[in-house]
Amino acid sequence: MSCNGCSFNNSTSTVTKGYDWLSDLPDTTDKSDIVEVKFKTTRKEYYKNLEKLPLKRGDKVVVATSPGHDVGEVTLTGYLAEKQFKHRIKNPSRYTLNVVYRKASVSDLEKLKEARDREKPTMIRSRKAATELGLNMKIGDVEFRGDNKKAIFYYLAEGRVDFRELIRVYAREFHIKVEMKQIGARQEAGLIGGIGSCGRELCCSSWRTDFSSISSDAALKQGLSPSAQKMAGACGKLKCCLLYELDNYIEARSEFPRQLLNLEIAKGIAKPFKTDYLKKEIWYMLEGSLGVSFSLSLKEVKDIIQKNKRGIQPEVETVAPPAQKEETTSKVTLNESLDRFDTKKPKPKRKNNKRRTNNRPKTNNNNNNNNNKNKEKFTVKKNI
Repeated sequence: MSCNGCSFNNSTSTVTKGYDWLSDLPDTTDKSDIVEVKFKTTRKEYYKNLEKLPLKRGDKVVVATSPGHDVGEVTLTGYLAEKQFKHRIKNPSRYTLNVVYRKASVSDLEKLKEARDREKPTMIRSRKAATELGLNMKIGDVEFRGDNKKAIFYYLAEGRVDFRELIRVYAREFHIKVEMKQIGARQEAGLIGGIGSCGRELCCSSWRTDFSSISSDAALKQGLSPSAQKMAGACGKLKCCLLYELDNYIEARSEFPRQLLNLEIAKGIAKPFKTDYLKKEIWYMLEGSLGVSFSLSLKEVKDIIQKNKRGIQPEVETVAPPAQKEETTSKVTLNESLDRFDTKKPKPKRKNNKRRTNNRPKTNNNNNNNNNKNKEKFTVKKNI
């Protein structure tokens, strides 16, 4: 039994990651000398096997670069590598095919490990250098070449960045040849890696190397939610897996009418609100009723449309929403506040002056004048 990205062996009861789907294909290395080689990231290059080395998928090889050499892993050979080369390279005449030197030895792999150990501290220091120069860019990853003499700095930037001074700083501090390569949000997610919403490793970091543009129309054609937050992946863009089943949905959708019309049945007018293209079902809801819905197959919908054209309103079984039962059991509510065990101090009573002033009886102006005169007389006598 096999699944996507893993295989299960019943005899040994072990799960192996990275199932090779091309293992049962015949060897075609004699038909073409082109070899596809993968490096640390999703970067893949094509080389010529002029020495006729017996290469197979998964072998570590030393390949020529300009200048120096690098160490990578063979992913395709023979006829398949040639077909992939013609598919990915738009202008093969301008592409220079370097040669494969040899299979990687123990010393080559040890030197490659030393280069990999330098990548993380180099990336941290390179980010600080870019910040000190005030450049609007982010260093996503650093990849050292197998000979430990050149490094590729992958960066993200919204616009053009003048990093000439930054290259001088990198060359002076790290004592290597520097190559700057701009990447997008999808490539950054592939470099960093992670777990997707499906619970598996991200496709861009495990096996996917080409990133085609994905529009929201791909989600709408599959009847998925048009919300960009639900359909976005770790990179913030629409998920690559929206394209995996798109062809099946387009093929199934071609059998449906271009526009779903309202149906006239005996109980009223039914409006469509949900479509399942793979099951070939359409869900309808009665107009003016709350929750009364029913599902029809595509064949039944076409039959009802033809009957409506002849003025016939057929009977259709509808499903009413379940009635809410009265709860007879007593509900228990718990106070889950953090301070429920603390002794609460009594709140001081506040005097409401507004109420007192409003409750006072109103007096006439004449009484007020008389009171004022009495006060004046009293003060005069007291002074005498």
